[in-house]
Amino acid sequence: MTGNPRPTHADRDDRAPDGAPAAAPPAGQPYRLAEGGLIDRSRPLRFIFNGRTYQGYAGDTLASALLANGVRRVARSFKYHRPRGVFATGAAEPNAMVRLETGARAEPNRRATRIALYDGLTAASQNCWPSVDFDVGAINDGLRALLSAGFYYKTFMWPARWWPAYERGIRRAAGMGEAPDRPDPDQYEHRFAHCDVLVVGGGATGLTAAVAAGRAGADVILVHDGAQCGGGLRARAASIGEHSPAQWIDARLAELAALANVTLITRASAAGYYDGNLLTVVQTLFEGTEIEAPAGPRQRLWKIRAAQVVLATGAIERPLVFADNDRPGVMLASAARRYANQFAVAVGRQVVIAGNNDSAFEAALDLHRAGVRVSAVLDSRAAADSSAQQRVHAAGIRCLYEHQPLRTRGRRAVRGLDVVAADGRVTPLACDSVATAGGWNPTVHLFSQSQGTIVFDERLQAFLPGHPAQATRCAGALNGHHALAVCVDEGWRIGREAADRCGFTTPADEPPSTELEPQAAPLQALWAVARPAKGHGKRFVDLQNDVGADDIALAVREGYHSVEHVKRYTTLGMGTDQGRTSNVNGLAILAGLLDKPIPEVGTTTFRAPYTAVTLGTLAGHRRGAPFRPWRRTPLDACHEAAGAQFVNVGPWRRPLYYPRPGETATAAIRREANTVRRAVGMVDVSTLGRIEIQGADAAAFLDAIYVNRVSKLVVGKSTYALMLRTDGCVFDDGTVARLAADHFQITTTTAHATEVFAHLAYHQQRHHMQQQVFIASVTDAWAVVALAGPRARDVLTRLDVDTAVDNDSLAFMHLRDVTLGDELPARVFRNSYSGELAFEIAVAADRGPELWQRLLAAGEAFGLCPYGTEAMSALRIEKGHVAVGAEIDGRTTADDLGLGGLLRRKADFSGRRALDTLSALQASGRKQLVGLSADMAQGRIPVGAQLVADPDHPMPNPILGHVTSACVSSELGHPIALALLADGRARHGEQLFALAPLTGECVRVSVKAPVFIDPDGERLRQ
Repeated sequence: MTGNPRPTHADRDDRAPDGAPAAAPPAGQPYRLAEGGLIDRSRPLRFIFNGRTYQGYAGDTLASALLANGVRRVARSFKYHRPRGVFATGAAEPNAMVRLETGARAEPNRRATRIALYDGLTAASQNCWPSVDFDVGAINDGLRALLSAGFYYKTFMWPARWWPAYERGIRRAAGMGEAPDRPDPDQYEHRFAHCDVLVVGGGATGLTAAVAAGRAGADVILVHDGAQCGGGLRARAASIGEHSPAQWIDARLAELAALANVTLITRASAAGYYDGNLLTVVQTLFEGTEIEAPAGPRQRLWKIRAAQVVLATGAIERPLVFADNDRPGVMLASAARRYANQFAVAVGRQVVIAGNNDSAFEAALDLHRAGVRVSAVLDSRAAADSSAQQRVHAAGIRCLYEHQPLRTRGRRAVRGLDVVAADGRVTPLACDSVATAGGWNPTVHLFSQSQGTIVFDERLQAFLPGHPAQATRCAGALNGHHALAVCVDEGWRIGREAADRCGFTTPADEPPSTELEPQAAPLQALWAVARPAKGHGKRFVDLQNDVGADDIALAVREGYHSVEHVKRYTTLGMGTDQGRTSNVNGLAILAGLLDKPIPEVGTTTFRAPYTAVTLGTLAGHRRGAPFRPWRRTPLDACHEAAGAQFVNVGPWRRPLYYPRPGETATAAIRREANTVRRAVGMVDVSTLGRIEIQGADAAAFLDAIYVNRVSKLVVGKSTYALMLRTDGCVFDDGTVARLAADHFQITTTTAHATEVFAHLAYHQQRHHMQQQVFIASVTDAWAVVALAGPRARDVLTRLDVDTAVDNDSLAFMHLRDVTLGDELPARVFRNSYSGELAFEIAVAADRGPELWQRLLAAGEAFGLCPYGTEAMSALRIEKGHVAVGAEIDGRTTADDLGLGGLLRRKADFSGRRALDTLSALQASGRKQLVGLSADMAQGRIPVGAQLVADPDHPMPNPILGHVTSACVSSELGHPIALALLADGRARHGEQLFALAPLTGECVRVSVKAPVFIDPDGERLRQ
């Protein structure tokens, strides 16, 4: 094959530029150059893309192999579902996003440019249905006038009752790719490393820096994104002195391999740069089924802390923005150059190269040398007679100065290009590929993540690293240098400086030899070509999200002038490529519209990770059930045996309910609650925080913590207690039991146990240092079961308690140490959370299962059943008991919750000063705890719903309060709720509406006291 290949398949190239239909599919690769490249032609590899089998070679990426086979449509864009082809190389690729492999190993949103080809690889296009060639979603392209920037902020707002349908449609359309629904079979691991010098980037600059630091004796780690080091140098065709680029790179690698103090990590991307010179690096060890039954991990997450970091991350070429610049066949000139030189792939049969700098001419020369026909080079500048221009002229390549690309022609791929001269003349050019060179953006992402400042360079029209915030050094193209000799010299100097800062004496040797390149002609800023006089071609800035120059202009017209606001309004740079090829063009267009300098407009935030990281890699070996750690109570196995459905409550795994065969969740919860009210139930309350306070000053200490006086509590009795934050709002509630004169045990809510312990420790060490107080958490030492219901005493009696448990012997809020049977010590508290007669029975943690089984046996005759957190919540709502996270939400005071009577009037305690001095805490109109009830016909009262007087009131509708907790009461037979309502205690008897705008629910409710059942507490005292 010669260097002018022809497309040969209808799916690859619709029609040739001259209108002739494509030929039948060949056996080979029609766009593969006959010679050259760094691929191994002796190792052919077969792969499948969209169900069709193709062939590539070892050393290919999936993108280069697809291009070699003439596959031009690889994916569809996110918003308009326009056809997209390969646009770049490496991590800069915005278009060629594919689903790699199938089944359990399927991985969406993979860049075809970063997938090393292997035998048997299977991939498919995504964001299209039913196929990439015929996508129903492309109807959006025809409706693009209605789907302009920010349309989602202006649509789907009415009528509110249609929101569920809107939500389903939005969720179905949202996202890119489809996650696998089967467990990941691969392994992942984390590894930690320390070094003197960490070099990020294995191009010419990074290799030289690593050699310099390594020769000095420093421990060096070199991280490179690709399988082969060399970076952009591998895209060069010109020799370096007497050596080819590959030979020059191999010589540097050989020297590094000979240094025992240098570690090379390839196929690894530096994802994040954090405080203390800590970088995370994601290394891919194998792809898909690249290795049969691999024994090791698929990916490894490195956490590397370095004394000095050298960033040699290079630069990414900018595209040009012109009409219909998104069609398959349009790509970066640097990408076209690299595909030709490294992969021996022609990106087209007739290529037009357009640019505003000498990179366009360098690309033209390389393509020409490889045998690819370059129809013309467009330069927006006037002829400058630079070295690159002279060499292009000498090669006989047509050059059009002061010309810009106006609009591509074609439907699903490039079939031609209209170009416009400075005087406005439009000339059509025949081509099937357009390569653009709009300048270079240094890859400052990691430097910015390290909190270093970036500055705008007017000469390069790009952002460069400024002042570093950590021990960071930048070199090469990252600093705006593109001449090889300059990059190598700077890499050598920076590597030596980094080693020197680590205490190593660098030898007086010279950097690797390179040749000095001629000075390039200055770049001319070109951010967007004017819209064609005829036609409506969209000028795309962000190819992945379909954001155009006109979308940015619309955002400005609608008042969005901050670059961060424009980003979110238009979705510019919010795709998986993070705006690598779009952000600078976008903010420059924004600056022009605002008539501001580019630096004044600024940049958006560079966030980690730089490239996507799989969840499996982040989790490492911590996968499956332990991925989210939870605490299990001593009775967890008993709940499992009883068939409990579980829920995570804070750090604990707790039973939600215990369904019987054929029983729905609602029926099970209602049965459990009814059993407690009518017979007897038991619930595991081992998760409540239990803290013991001992010492001569324990009582005085607790008086300073709780709002009610604890010191007057007699031994053998407990009390409900409330603690405040220092700002006067309720922090937590629970019980305080006095075990001895100098010994107390308090309980806290499950969710706040850790915070309450820290609160106590703070006050002990900050305000009560001279007191004899000792604090210890004993939560894990106990297994505790609450036995509740009218028959609770009957069940307890059957446990052969060694003492009487009648109402006179063990009254409400008293406690007693007992023995169950002959050998099971226990502590029994006469407390009630359900509002029924109840006992909390605490035993040593390891004897919890024994207690559970004894209770089951003793209660069988009385219809005892275990109940979970859902029934427990319903029971507490019926009694008006408040809960942390619902009624105790960080904003409520004791008086708001109807607990103001607990406050000691003339005593000092934590939060008292705020209550006395902050007028807002005593202001009228504060939200107070109330109960709500509704008719069963209206359905459940929605939690979080806003309380309004008139649901049809014009917006804004005054909000009077909100629903904090709700259930359908099995005892009352209708929905009830607790709520916080402005002046709630004065509104008993009023009719309001609980309105949930997002779901459209609206329920008429009656306001009443928050205690729905047994307001006098007769049941719990019987």
